Amino acid sequence: MPLDPQLAPLLDQMASNPDAKPTHESTPAEARDGYQALSHVLGPGPEVAKVEDRSIPGPAGEIPVRIYTPEGEGPFGVLVHYHGGGFVIGGLDTHDKECRALCTGAGCVVVAIDYRLAPEHRFPAAPEDCYAALEWVAANAGSIGADASRIAVGGDSAGGNLSAVVALMARDRDGPALRFQLLVYPCVDARMGDAFPSRKENEAGPILLLDTMQYFMNHYFGEGEAADANREDVLASPLLAASHEGLPPALVITAEFDPLRDEGEAYARVLEQAGVATTLTRYDGQPHAFFQFSTICDASKRAVEEASQALRSHLA
Repeated sequence: MPLDPQLAPLLDQMASNPDAKPTHESTPAEARDGYQALSHVLGPGPEVAKVEDRSIPGPAGEIPVRIYTPEGEGPFGVLVHYHGGGFVIGGLDTHDKECRALCTGAGCVVVAIDYRLAPEHRFPAAPEDCYAALEWVAANAGSIGADASRIAVGGDSAGGNLSAVVALMARDRDGPALRFQLLVYPCVDARMGDAFPSRKENEAGPILLLDTMQYFMNHYFGEGEAADANREDVLASPLLAASHEGLPPALVITAEFDPLRDEGEAYARVLEQAGVATTLTRYDGQPHAFFQFSTICDASKRAVEEASQALRSHLA
C-alpha cells in the first residue's frame, strides 16, 4: 500500500523547512525544539474537564506530571501515559493532544509522566521514573478521582517500550495490578541488530530513520561494554524477558512504513504465546508517529479510537 496521501502536506512542509536538519545531525536541545515545533503544527487536542500540572516524588527527585480528568463523576479508571521520543526528546506538551484524546475517548483519568531524558540521564533512569510514577498513581488514585483497581499503562514508541517494561516491573516486583497495556509502535529490542526486516525496509523513513534510532539509542545507553550489556537488560529490551506470562492484556499498534514495525509485531506474538490476551493492529500506509497525526489523518483518528475503546473496555 502506498504512503497515506493525507500526510503529503505535512511531509512536504517538513522537507522544505530550510532551518530543519535531521534529528541524528542535531544536538538533543535542537531535536527537542524541533519535536516541540511539530506538535504545535499538528494543533491542539479536545477539551477535557480538568488539567492539572504537578510534581510527584521520584527516585532522583521530583517528576513532573500532567493529570487529565474527563467529564462525569468518578472514580474513573486511569491510564499512566509515557510519551515517545526515543528517550531523548518529547515531554508533556508534545503529547498533550494524544492524552486529551485518550482521556475523552476512554472516559478515564490520564496521568502523563515527564520522565528523565537522555543523555543527561541515561538508562535506567527512565524506567525507574516510570515505575515510581505507577506506584504513586496506585497509592494516590483516590486523590485524583481515579480507582486504584483499574490502572493501565500506555505510550508510543519509546513510551511503548516503557509501558511494556513497567508492566514487567509491576509483575516481577509485586507492584500494582494492571488491567491493560497500550503499546503503540513500541521499540522492544534495543540491540539494534538485523533480526527485523522492517528496520532495513524503512531505514530512510519517513519520520523515523534508522540513523535516528541509532542516535537515540547511543544517547540512551552511552558507549562501551557496559552500555552494550545494558541494551540486553529486560528493562531496555522487554522482548528478551525470560517469560511474558502473567502480564496484562495488550493492544499493540504498528505502522507499515515504520522501522519498528516488525519488533512490535514480534512482541505481540510473544505475548500471545505466553497466554496474554493480545490484539495486534497494523495500520497500512502509515509511518512511525502517525498516532500523533489525528488532526490531519483519518487512519490516526481510527487508531486513537481503537486505543480509546480498548481502554474503555478494560478499565470498565
